[in-house]
Amino acid sequence: MALVEQGDSAPPENCHRLVILGSAKVGKTAIVSRFLANKFDENYTPTIEDFHRKIYRIRGAPYRLDILDTSGNHPFPAMRRLSFITGDLFILVYSIDSRESFEEAIRLREQILECKGHCAGLKSQKTLDIPMVIVGNKADKESERVVEASEVTKQIEGQHGCAFVESSAKKSVNVDEVFLRLFEIAKLPSEMSPSMHRRVQPTYIGSTSGNNQRKGMSIRRKMSDACGTVAPNVRRPSIRTDLLVAQTRTGRTKTSPDGARESKCLIQ
Repeated sequence: MALVEQGDSAPPENCHRLVILGSAKVGKTAIVSRFLANKFDENYTPTIEDFHRKIYRIRGAPYRLDILDTSGNHPFPAMRRLSFITGDLFILVYSIDSRESFEEAIRLREQILECKGHCAGLKSQKTLDIPMVIVGNKADKESERVVEASEVTKQIEGQHGCAFVESSAKKSVNVDEVFLRLFEIAKLPSEMSPSMHRRVQPTYIGSTSGNNQRKGMSIRRKMSDACGTVAPNVRRPSIRTDLLVAQTRTGRTKTSPDGARESKCLIQ
């Protein structure tokens, strides 16, 4: 079976959605492009919403990572809230030369925690552990810096499930570190990071060694056995599908007097 087809058969515990959030023009799409194809486009094109899917085979098992690259202008608040609910892990991007974008990243973190806590019926956000990395992008603009790294570190000090990395998507600096930290926090295989697996074509089949065969492999051999590909022409799940997934996760349904199941709106 081709690698891209294995994504459909990945078990639920190996399927995750990554949501990229932040103000406009901070480099969200540039970070995604580096992650998926190690490319950088000098021309800026505003993102409405882009959806990508990467399929992996790691230690003989299929993994699927869906990536939602959101708009920095958030014209539809309900859609933004839905992205909070359906996301499993988050990257919040600001630019080191823009204090406004940094303040927006901090607001986004609070909104995500509030939304997740509300859906889970928690009175306190302190027990939440949502994998999240705050990224100070455009580190190549050091002379224009207005947000110090120490300020960000202080903001997230003592907060569970949150890390901070400064990067430059343009210069390809620390982008891999962003994902290594994120996957580490989320307790996902480190091989999901770009530098830790081979990039292959969607039609790649390769070896499907079983666990018994893999026991004798060295750590280096196991790492080199990991591979990943970007699924072509992938379509974002419909809003209805996302709502159903969200309702299933949060259990936000109730039974009416006639026995029918009613759903509460999660995005108001």
